This record gives sequence, structure tokens and C-alpha cells, in this order.
Amino acid sequence: MHAVQKDIKSWLWVMALVIVLAVAPEPVAAEGISPGELQSGSLLLRMQNGYTSATLLNTDVDMDISGLVARVKVRQKFQNTSPDWVEGVYVFPLPDRAAVDRMRMHIGERLIEGEIQEKEQARKTYERAKADGKKTSLVEQQRANLFTTSVANVAPGELVVIEIEYLEDIRYEKGQFSIRFPMTLTPRYIAGSALPDRVGSGWAPDTDRVPDASTITPPQVTHSSGHQLSLTANVNAGMPLEIIASRYHPVSVSEKKNRYTVALRSGTVAMDHDFELVWRPIASAAPRAMSFTETVDGKPYFLLMVMPPDQEKLPAGSIPRETIFIIDTSGSMHGVSMEQAKRAVQLALKGLKPTDRFNVIEFNSTTTSLFRQSEGVNAMTIQQASKFVKELKSNGGTEMRPALALALDSPQSEEHLRQVVFITDGSVGYEDELFTMIEDRLGAARLFTVGIGSAPNSLFMRKAAEAGRGSYTFISALHEVQERMDGLFQKLEQPQVTNIEVDWPSSVVTDSYPAVVPDLYVGEPVVVKVEASGKFRRNDTIQIRGNSVAGAWTAEVPVNASPNSAGVAALWARARIGELLDTERRHSQPDDVRARIVETALTHHLVSKYTSLVAVDKTPVRPIGDPLNSELVPNLMPYGQSRNAIFGFPATATNGPALRLIGFASVLLALFLLALQHHGFRFRHARSR
Repeated sequence: MHAVQKDIKSWLWVMALVIVLAVAPEPVAAEGISPGELQSGSLLLRMQNGYTSATLLNTDVDMDISGLVARVKVRQKFQNTSPDWVEGVYVFPLPDRAAVDRMRMHIGERLIEGEIQEKEQARKTYERAKADGKKTSLVEQQRANLFTTSVANVAPGELVVIEIEYLEDIRYEKGQFSIRFPMTLTPRYIAGSALPDRVGSGWAPDTDRVPDASTITPPQVTHSSGHQLSLTANVNAGMPLEIIASRYHPVSVSEKKNRYTVALRSGTVAMDHDFELVWRPIASAAPRAMSFTETVDGKPYFLLMVMPPDQEKLPAGSIPRETIFIIDTSGSMHGVSMEQAKRAVQLALKGLKPTDRFNVIEFNSTTTSLFRQSEGVNAMTIQQASKFVKELKSNGGTEMRPALALALDSPQSEEHLRQVVFITDGSVGYEDELFTMIEDRLGAARLFTVGIGSAPNSLFMRKAAEAGRGSYTFISALHEVQERMDGLFQKLEQPQVTNIEVDWPSSVVTDSYPAVVPDLYVGEPVVVKVEASGKFRRNDTIQIRGNSVAGAWTAEVPVNASPNSAGVAALWARARIGELLDTERRHSQPDDVRARIVETALTHHLVSKYTSLVAVDKTPVRPIGDPLNSELVPNLMPYGQSRNAIFGFPATATNGPALRLIGFASVLLALFLLALQHHGFRFRHARSR
């Protein structure tokens, strides 16, 4: 009897141990370094005898800004500190409107220029060169604002520099210009059920809702001795400036003949917070209209910007509004981001008028609404809302779809203009699904997005606002919540300019993007990118017209007044590709759309969803018999975010870990019952003797 009890006790200990192992982090056999020490920021390579520290990454950025166009050079440095040949894979963000058109690979004094190829062909070129032991690099696009650099056959101790260049149009709003450079990314929430295979090496499996999840979920570290960035910006404003400054990083500024040089005051900064440079011309020099042109292969391209009516010239808006605030309370909003979001909503509540209606919806893994439907503005409802917002806490996943559906599908008053204010960091991997949903369910409403945190998903913010016929803004620090929300209130309250059309001379045929100009709000200009063909006459003008509450609105720009500006053609091509991708998302002749995207990207030498840049050194450097280790280079966690808050909940909506635990427990339970049955038989048999 004692032996039977001892065996049963042993089985219980074995069951407990295996269950613990089933849910514990994967064990490692390492000499001195383990994945848990990835906090150092070094890339870890799995060797036969454990792990070793390998690639470090630093980045240099140079911006050349002229008028409305910026050319930006990004140099990524990969240093192999391991004793083995390595391949580094680095997933990194760029602005969502970046037109990536150049890549160079520097190896010592040698320079290899990248070529644009269709994506599948570029990948084959890279893999063949990697297998042959040649130095090679590949730049691919995962999202419009998310790219991957792969560099193979980096020798022990070797430094390889990958230089990427892109073009971007400058944003202009409320009298000031700005350019934003993203330094890291907020980890994406991945929804859906896991697929059996992976296309990448990220921390998330590919799912039925995010088929490329493993390519957009690189490792993240909380601090690093690498991951330092230096930045210099040369600004040729063409006019005297009243202010030029960085929002989040101390900079030094020098000026000579209206040309300004900006540099980080400390030389380098940690890559954990987006950089934003802003400059404002003196009042007399503030532009009302700007147009730039570039001719490529005999075709003129235009970048056109015209400001809408001045705010003070428009009568005050008096339309009653229904404002629905949607606030993201998922784990990625933990810490400073949550405080920014809550403060923003509290300010917005104070700006509501007695004639308005409102509601507050919060979401993470689930969705909760303050009221069953929007309520009128009074002391009691505002007090309820303020208490509701004050008690919000961040946790769980980022399930946006139910929250958006609740806001857009709820009964709407005919007397009130519905405006949905969506406050989030946008850290999702299923953006296209949401854009389609917004377009399908928007109706007469308008959607405004507020990007929260030090590294919000700018692609989601901009495209969701475009699909919602609204506007977007960023809040990346607590001290700017008041300023940014005041600007948003003006947009919500001021009448918009609608039915905007751009008329070109009758002798000219144009291909313009956006094809349909969106509604305009206070301080935001019309921005159109155009490919033109035909003949221009000396006094030709571009006419822009629309409707405002003050009546018909018109503006015009002389064609001959447009100065030459390199890069305008590439920006037009990037805008065209963006609209073609929207057409593809709506399932309209996908094969034909893909062909047009590839044609445009190859003609203008651009990285896109279907084209990549690849560079190959002709001389093999790695002996074919030597192994090549490959790992992902980590990104820094965005400033103010908690790794535990984000990764402390399931990374996806799948139940894989739970199923794995149930499976282990079921097997062990079956074995345990068999053991009991066996020992019970032995016990009965012994007593019968």
C-alpha cells in the first residue's frame, strides 16, 4: 500500500513539473548570455554551445528640405561582434508617405548600388547571393510605414553600412511646416487564428487576419548600448522663419541667408521616440499657395498646395454635433500614453456645448460604452463621463473593430452631425480590414484620429482619417495635449470646405492624386500630386474651387510660377501606388491593379508592396562550407511604454498557449489514470493472495 501511494505521489510531481514547463519560457543552454539578457540591446545568435552577442545597430539620418519636398538619407550600421558569419534582419519604421527610391551597401571603401526588382525576383537574387557567400542586402516593404533590411554574409568583426534614401512631402498645418521621423515602433497587436506556417521570424505567428504577422513583429528591448541615432536637417525654406524647433529632442540651429541647419544638441539620442521638426514662416511670408514641378522623360509633374479660407473670415459654425469618443485602453497604451489619452478626453468633454450629444467608448480585448447611446450634454452626463474616463486602466489586446462598429452603427440623430474621435496608438497589424470597415459604415459621419504615444502607427492614423473623411493629429508628450486638442476642437467646430475640385487648363490632360480631394478643415491645405501631358500656355492657371458656409470658395495658382523641385515625380508615383493599393483592397481587378503598381514602381525606382531594392557584391567572401547564422535585430521599446504591459497578455487573439496546456494536462491525466488502474489491480491482486 505504501509503495502504491509513493508511486501516485511521484506521478503527481511529474504532472506538475510538465505543466509548469508547458507554460514556462523556452529553456536555453547558454554560456554567459541568454535571451533574457536581450535587455542589453545586442542581437543574440544561437550557436551550438549556446548564445552569443552579435550585431549592434546605430543609425545616422540626413534631411535635405527644400520647399515642400524632403530627401532623407538613413544609414544603418551593422557591426558583427561575434566570431561567426552572420545575417542581420532589421524591421524598422519610416514615414507612411515615404517614397523609398535608393539603397547602397557600403563595405569598407566599396559601394554597391541597389537595383529595383519585382519582390519575388529580388528575394531570389538575395537568397542566391547569400548561398553563394556574397555580401548582399535587401530592402522590402511590409507596410507603407514598415520596412525590412536584410544583410547577409557579414564577416566576424566586420562593419556594414546600408544607406536608404526616400522622398517625402512636408506637412503644412495652421501656419507651420513639419516633418516627422519615426525611430521605433509600438508592438502590433495581432488578431486572428494562427496559421500552420510562417513567412517571417517575428514573435507572432501568421494568422488568418494578419497573414504576414511574423514579418511585422520584430523583437523589442527596453534599453540598449547601441540603438543610437544622429540627425542633421538642412532646411531651405525660401523665406525667413519665425520659429524652427524640435518638439521632443533638444537641437542646435544655425542660419545663413534663410537656410537653416539643425542638429541634435547631444550628438546622438536613443531610438525610442519619434523626431519631429517644425518651422513657421513670419506672418507676412506665410504661403497661401505653393506649386512645385519636375519634368521626367518629357512629362511634367506637379506638387500643388493651396490654403483654404482663413479661419477669421468664416462665420462661426452652429450645427449641433454628436461627438463619440473612442479611447484605446489596451496594454500598449500603458503608462504615459494612457495619461495622454485620458487628459485629451477630459479636455474634449469640457469643450462640448449644451446643444451637442456625446458618448465615450473604451476598448481593449473587449468594448465598453459609457451610455447605451449618445446622451445630451448636461452637468450630470459630463460628471458621469469624467468619472468613467478617470477610472480607465490599460490592459489586454487591441480589438478595434467592435468599438468602431459600435460607434458607426449606433442610431444617428438627423439634427446632429456625427463626429467620431478615435484616440489610439494604432498598434494593430490588420489595418486594411479596418480601413474597409470605416469606408463601408461611415455614412454621413466623420472620423478624426488622435495618435497617442512616442511611436504611434502613423499609417493607421492618416489612412483611417482619410477613409473617415476627417483629419488626424499626434500627441506624443503630456505638455502638448492642450495645444493639440485645441487644434482638434477648431477642426470639429469650424465649417469644412467640401466638394473641392481642381481644374487644369483645357489643353492639359492630368492624372491626379488624391483623385477625389477630401474635405478640408481649419488650417489644412489642399495638396494634390499631378502627372500632366499636353501643352501649357504662358498665362495658364490652376483653378481650385469648393463650398464653404460663406458660399463658393475659389483659389488659383499660375502654372509658370512653379519652381523646379527634384523628387516631385517620385512623390506622385508614391501617391498613385497608394491609391492603387486602396483599389486592390476593395477587390477590384486585383491582377490588373498589381501590374499597374509594379509598372509605376519600376518606372520610378520605388520600393512598394510588390517591388524591392537588392544589392549584391560580385565577389564571394564567405567560404561555402562555413555556417551562416541569422537572427532579427531588435528595436527599442517606445519611450514611456511598458514591455510587461504589452507582452504580459497574449500577443494574438489565438488560444495556442491554453490549448498547449490543456493538451499536456490531458495526456498526463490519461497516464495518471492508467497508473491508478494498474496499481489498483496490483493492490487487489495482492489482497486476494
